[in-house]
Amino acid sequence: MTIVKIENVRVLDPIQNTDSVQTVYLENGKFVAETAAVSETIDGQGKWLMPTMVDLCARLREPGQQQHGTLKSEGKAARENGILHVFTPPDSKPIVQDNGALIHGLVEKAMLDGGIYLEVIGAQTQGLQGQQPANMAGLKKGGCTAVSNASAPFANDDVVLRTLEYAAGLDLTVVFYAEEPQIAKDGCVHEGFIASRQGLPMIPALAETVAIAKYLLMIEVTKVRAHFGLLSCGASVELIRIAKEKGLPVTCDVAMHQLHLTDALIDGFNSLAHVRPPLRAEQDKELLRQGVKSGVIDAICTHHEPLSSSAKMAPFAETQPGFSAFDTYVPFGIQLVNEGLFTPLEWVEKVTLAPARVAQMADRWADEAGWVLVDPELEWTLSKESIVSQGKNTPLINQKVRAKVLKTFLA
Repeated sequence: MTIVKIENVRVLDPIQNTDSVQTVYLENGKFVAETAAVSETIDGQGKWLMPTMVDLCARLREPGQQQHGTLKSEGKAARENGILHVFTPPDSKPIVQDNGALIHGLVEKAMLDGGIYLEVIGAQTQGLQGQQPANMAGLKKGGCTAVSNASAPFANDDVVLRTLEYAAGLDLTVVFYAEEPQIAKDGCVHEGFIASRQGLPMIPALAETVAIAKYLLMIEVTKVRAHFGLLSCGASVELIRIAKEKGLPVTCDVAMHQLHLTDALIDGFNSLAHVRPPLRAEQDKELLRQGVKSGVIDAICTHHEPLSSSAKMAPFAETQPGFSAFDTYVPFGIQLVNEGLFTPLEWVEKVTLAPARVAQMADRWADEAGWVLVDPELEWTLSKESIVSQGKNTPLINQKVRAKVLKTFLA
């Protein structure tokens, strides 16, 4: 039993809603009383201590796509970047549709190999084919608290309605990654000047807003608890705001990169900037930031999608979308603080307690969470060597960033 003493560290605690400099003693990732039996003393001057984070959307690539990442590699990357609880969509191979054994196996392997708490979102339709509802009762029994069709389309709106009624009856949350396929078609970038100049197929903002508006009407009728993941458009924030004012049981999140990066990065066919939903305009970025600040957007997630180098080596539209995002999560978060959007405690809340509440697991998270020591001033270069994730696919590769997790204290 080793006890670590951290002197004069700025403790950011969203549960107690406190922000103060103190000397703390940690054992197995929990605060303990002052003691002389200390195995290590750390000077916390200028450092921050915050709870481990909760990520509402990350693909860890196992099972089925281990060329991009494994539970071991991505679990380690999450943990070393201060993330302990990770939600993953059902579009692994095999698909997580009604197999309790698969869910239990994944959860167990994520803890054994990667040292993280994996939360698996179940399939909303059989095989994610969008034709028939999946066996949601079986999924719930297997430990799922939410279902989603990930980025797969529905055959028609009747299927959506039936799945929402089914989920509502089981008290499951439905997670939407809203994109209307009839409008998005084969697009891959934001509809704007840069895309049209490069002749790339475009995804208009309407693809997202039309889908959200339609789903909100269905949520109102079925009373299902719903979460909209990965908002990318400014106009989406307004739709969610109105729905929340009406009292609809909806929450939403935004990927951290959407609060920092825009479609300017795709210039020159830079496939490292290819992500879905796409990076959008400066105005969208600003409106998304205001949405997080005002609380309309409940939480920030990583949208971590590690890819092998070959997945980005093709003409832009044929490359796989996705960013390796665990390693930039804290630097980007602290950049929001440095730019004056949040106080440190407000940012911490958006990546810890807020996503835990969205996932209806605030008490469990508080029980299982550890603590993370962060240096908000440390400058380092994001390189293939310094990125912990197996995926090196980030548009920030070889750039200098500021702020880093120094150590994660866990049970």
